[in-house]
Amino acid sequence: MSGMSLGYVLVRSVILVLLLMGAFAYFMVLERKVLGYFQLRWGPVRVGPWGLLQPIADALKMVAKEDTQPLGADGLIFVAAPALALFVALAAFAVIPLGPTLHFGHLALPLSVANPPSGLLFVLAILSLGVYGVSMGGWASQSKYALLGGLRAAAQMVSYELALGLSVISAVVLAGTLSLTGMVRAQAVHGLWAMVPNILGFVIFVICSVAETNRAPFDLAEAEGELVAGFHTEYSGFRFANFVMAEYINMFTLSALGSILFLGGWLGPFGLPSSAWWLVLKMALYLFFFIWLRATFPRIRYDRLMSFGWKVLVPLGFLNLVWISAFVALGGWH
Repeated sequence: MSGMSLGYVLVRSVILVLLLMGAFAYFMVLERKVLGYFQLRWGPVRVGPWGLLQPIADALKMVAKEDTQPLGADGLIFVAAPALALFVALAAFAVIPLGPTLHFGHLALPLSVANPPSGLLFVLAILSLGVYGVSMGGWASQSKYALLGGLRAAAQMVSYELALGLSVISAVVLAGTLSLTGMVRAQAVHGLWAMVPNILGFVIFVICSVAETNRAPFDLAEAEGELVAGFHTEYSGFRFANFVMAEYINMFTLSALGSILFLGGWLGPFGLPSSAWWLVLKMALYLFFFIWLRATFPRIRYDRLMSFGWKVLVPLGFLNLVWISAFVALGGWH
């Protein structure tokens, strides 16, 4: 890679990180406001107009907090775990195309840091590493509550990754490519979003997205009533913030991935022109669904969470894969 192209990638990487951090900060404000409306209260209103400066106050609070570490903790792994969780979240989003390549005369501006032919495999491989940050954080703390939280989170994420993978495979069979851009292009060629023939795969993907990001009602890894705060019980300050940022950026990644695989990505509905804003809108609706679930459903019991993943979602995933394979083989996608 030449020095100019390397510098170009670095610039795009820095821009992506800044955009994700800004999106994370203000999505937290939006979530707290929406939850307030659901629960008939105000949400953040005291810091800045409509609470818009709340992220700055939260950031200052996190930086100013004492960074504690238990005496018996494994120092290296204790420090590495939150850093690994955040790095994995950022790296997974690096290959997500946010729209078609923009052209300004002879200059082409791709809306992603990288767009490899097998981008979907890269995203899934990187996301699967997220379980290490959670389990390492729980183990390194040398706290029984944190260890139990880490083990539960690891078991939950590994279990639901199987059903998530089956839903993604059905999308691959339908599109015939592992390229994320190619998946959008395939839906454009057929003039139909993949969600229409693959509605069951889409539902499975959405449910597994909630479980993979440890969001309510699947936030068993952070069950305060049983585990104090789960795998990050012993973390404070900026290291705790790394875990929170990783969770929210993973939500962005899975919402973008679901929009690309099943909802046409940046394709406009009803034949409207394609635009990156369509993908942003679909991601926003997807993220609103995350908030809606949190405000609506109580946390379910852990044994029921695991039973639902293995006994319901995995069989449905295999059944849906058989249906999509038959649909494609019989020419239903042509």
